[in-house]
This record gives sequence, structure tokens and C-alpha cells, in this order.
Amino acid sequence: MTTKEIEELVRQIMLGQTDIKKEGSIGGSGVFNTVDEAVCAAVNAQAEYLYVSLEIRRKIITSIREKMLPLVEELSTRTYEETGMGNIEDKIHKNRLAINQTPGVEDLITNAETGDYGMTLYEYSPYGVVGAIAPSTNPTETLISNTIGMLAAGNAVIFSPHPGAKNISLWLVKKLNEIVCEASGIDNLVVTVATPSIIAAQEMMNHPNVPLLVITGGPAVVNEAMRTGKKVIAAGAGNPPAIVDETANIKKAAIDIVDGASFDNNILCIAEKSVVAVDSIADSLIGQMEKAGAYLIKNPEDIRKLEVLCLTENNKPNKKFVGKNAVDILQAAGIQYTGTPRLIIVETQKNHYFAVEEMLMPILPIVRTPNFDSALRTALELEQGLHHTATMHSQSIANLNKAGRQLQTSIFVKNGPSFAGLGFKGEGSTTFTIATPTGEGTTTARHFARRRRCALIDGFSIR
Repeated sequence: MTTKEIEELVRQIMLGQTDIKKEGSIGGSGVFNTVDEAVCAAVNAQAEYLYVSLEIRRKIITSIREKMLPLVEELSTRTYEETGMGNIEDKIHKNRLAINQTPGVEDLITNAETGDYGMTLYEYSPYGVVGAIAPSTNPTETLISNTIGMLAAGNAVIFSPHPGAKNISLWLVKKLNEIVCEASGIDNLVVTVATPSIIAAQEMMNHPNVPLLVITGGPAVVNEAMRTGKKVIAAGAGNPPAIVDETANIKKAAIDIVDGASFDNNILCIAEKSVVAVDSIADSLIGQMEKAGAYLIKNPEDIRKLEVLCLTENNKPNKKFVGKNAVDILQAAGIQYTGTPRLIIVETQKNHYFAVEEMLMPILPIVRTPNFDSALRTALELEQGLHHTATMHSQSIANLNKAGRQLQTSIFVKNGPSFAGLGFKGEGSTTFTIATPTGEGTTTARHFARRRRCALIDGFSIR
């Protein structure tokens, strides 16, 4: 800093205006006016971070977990108020999941091979600065989970949040960066820009000092990232089907499907987006789903009202109703209903727009098929080769194996709600970046690091 800049900083402090913490940063820790300023700050921070111990990394992650947990309700409420999607209760579950169950340094497993010629060691080391894009559907969960994983791998991260979740994202980046700085003594390991936009995201993705891009978003931004020629970990679209065959525990299947499809009003990419049911059990399944909190629309006139409300003129999801409550959608469509349904269900053909489009609304189409083989073929068509997520309810090991082999999805949940695939009421770690286009699947810290091979000749083999 120049003498004049130091004098200005002193003047700000004397006036009690302590928002300006470092050159280039505004409004608090980690937020910058320009992408270049943010990236440069992150580069400098990571150069220092590169030489800290693994114990410091563990301390950082422990601190994030401890200090973010008391903020979960505030995070969830702020997100709902800003985006208008989902519901606060389910967002609380998602945020706790991201905080508690995202793997840290322990995910960076060392492997070794020894023999007559010595030892070869495989370890993970950081890329440097990771450029991460977060969605408006799961903004805080993605930021928290990615921060834990990326810092565990030894990186700094610059986030490009969705403009639709700007306020909560900037607030959260500041909090995370402050927590990390307090734990490590290094500022600007987590940064962003003050005005998130498509242009800022493009600038970040093309910045020469950002070697790794982690994209959690739709096909357009994934394609844009691919064009940069950089290493990309891309979490793209999904359209998860739920298969129910004649051997399933119908009551449990109905409860699980309603729970999964209604969770946060279906804005999770892994949520059930359609049901493919064998005809012999379809009526029973629908009846049990109604008992579990779903509302069945049978009147063709009401179905048309729902289509007019929730689809645009080109038959794409109406963004105005993405993530809205089932009750709000029914009221807006002018459809009479009873109770307080969590989910709207409607029987359709497999080519209906509700089935082929990722609606991101608590509207679940049910498609009948004669038998399991036809159900699997239909599910494959609806999943559209995205290889994202599928669920299935069956007591037949043969059917489950056949579906698993043919679907080839990153997540395949058997006899449970879709969110079990994220570790919520299911085993395993949590991630909100499910990289299907680039093949990593459910990402963890090791995916944000380079796997390096180090060979030592004629030594450290004691067999």
C-alpha cells in the first residue's frame, strides 16, 4: 500500500468505517469489486496456505462446522426469503447435512506400492485457486460443502454465486472467510465478487490463474465452462425416475416417494421427477401416496389448468413456480383441493412435458407400464442418458441389479427416498455437486486435488 492509501485507511478507522479490510476488498472479508482482484487475493492466500500443516486444515474445517451450525436457521430463513423456493424446515436439514457430513482432510487417502525397486507413493495436492459456480436452488449448501472439500484439498476458492441468491451468498462467503481466517491466520481463502453476474462468471472461468472449475448448474453454464479448455468438474441437469415394480413394499414405497419428491419442494436435482409403476400395483401405490400427503388430480380440466400454469408457451417449466409449495400451485391454478398436500400427483403418458422436463416443482407424473422390463425401458427414456440419479422400489434382487446396470446413474437409491443418496437418512457422505457430465459423480475433497505419483528407487521396501 502507498503512503496515501495507508493514510486513507487510518482515516476510515478513525471515523469508525472499518468495512474496508484489505486493498481491493469491499463490505467485509473476502468480497471484491472485480473478478481479477478476487482471484489475485485468492492466489496470494493459497500461496501461503500451501505451506501450512494438515493439522491447520483440520482446524479450519472443524471451525467451519462448529461456527456454522448455530447459523443454520438464519441461513435457511434468509435463503427462503430471497429465493422464494423450497421451505425453511427442509433447508435446515440440507444445511446441517452440508456442515456435518461433507468429508474433510480424511478423504485425501495416501496409497503406496512397494517392491524390489523401492516405493511409489500416491498423494493428493491442491490445484491452487478453484473457480466454483453455485446455483440458486441450493446456494448455501453448495457453498458450505464446496468450501469444506476445496479447502481440505489445500485450495483457495472464488465463488460465482447465482444472481438470484446474491445476498445470502455474499453474506455466507464473508462468514466463511472470516471463520477460515480466524482459524488459519490467512485471509481471502474464500472470496467472491460484490456483483455476481453472467459476465463475472465468464471472466472467472476464463481467468488464467484459475486452473480448476467446479460447476454446479444447468447445461448452459456447463457448456460455457467446457469451452475454456480447463479441467472442469461439472454437475449438470438430472431428471430422476422412480421405478416401482410388483414386488415392492407399496406402502413404504409411497411414503418414500412422497417424502423425496416433496423435500424442499423438489428443487434438489436428485429428487424423484417421475414415477414409473407396473400396472398391477399402480392403483394401490397411488392410494398409498394420497395417504402419505400427495394430492391426485384426475379431472382433465384441472390437469389442463396445471399445465397452463406451470408450463410456458414453449412447454418449459414456468420459473415463477419453481420450488413453490403444492398448495400455492393448486391455488394459483384454481384447482379445488382438501387438506394441505405436500405433493401434486397426476397420471400421464411417458412423453408428457411434466415427465420429460426437470420441473423442479412438487408435481410428480405417474406413468403406468405393463411389467418391469417395460418400466425399466420407460425409466431409461425419462432419465435421458443424464446418468444423474434414479430410485427403485422392489424386493427382487434380479430386478434391482438389472436396473442398476442399465441406468448407470451416479446415484441409485434402492427402497428409500431420493435424499438418502445424499446421506440424509441414508449412509455415506454428503455433496451438493454431483458431477455426472464429467464422470466424478458424488464429489469429495479428493476430486478437488491432483493425484500425484512419487517414486523412490531402491528404498523403503522392507518386505
